[in-house]
Amino acid sequence: MAVKPAWLAKLPPNWRARMIRLTFNLHPAYRGTGGRVVHVAPDLSHIRVSLPLSWRTRNLVGSLYGGSLFAVTDGVHPVLLMAALGKDVIVWDKAASIRYRRPGFTTLYADFFVDKAEVAAIRAALAESPELDRTYLVELKDSKGVVHTVVERTVYVAEKSFYQRKVAQGAA
Repeated sequence: MAVKPAWLAKLPPNWRARMIRLTFNLHPAYRGTGGRVVHVAPDLSHIRVSLPLSWRTRNLVGSLYGGSLFAVTDGVHPVLLMAALGKDVIVWDKAASIRYRRPGFTTLYADFFVDKAEVAAIRAALAESPELDRTYLVELKDSKGVVHTVVERTVYVAEKSFYQRKVAQGAA
């Protein structure tokens, strides 16, 4: 996903959320998940994704395909963190795992949050160490709030200058 903080910063504030939603929804890899970004908060602290049950997302037994459940959560936290932390920080998805609780036979929704307290905690941690991992739990729920799937995603965050030195030394 090519949503760079510098690119985002050039947009008027009232367009940033719209452009992130549009970028996700038009990106071929994200479109392939079957999911859609349905809401981006104006302050870029929250993104809501829907994953409808359709011919593209249905598996052999008629429930949502596990690959779509997993893929629809890909890249969302890094985009929120890149927007919040700015161009002097590198953010990557590092690891992920999924736990299926019950099959999804209807549209499921996932909410992603990165609030000001989280951003402050990351900045404080980066002041002590130039790189860190943050883990986020994402629940995919139906319209009644019943959890069907839990995805745990680990995101790598590093000061850009530290990361560039690390890459130059071949240690990345």
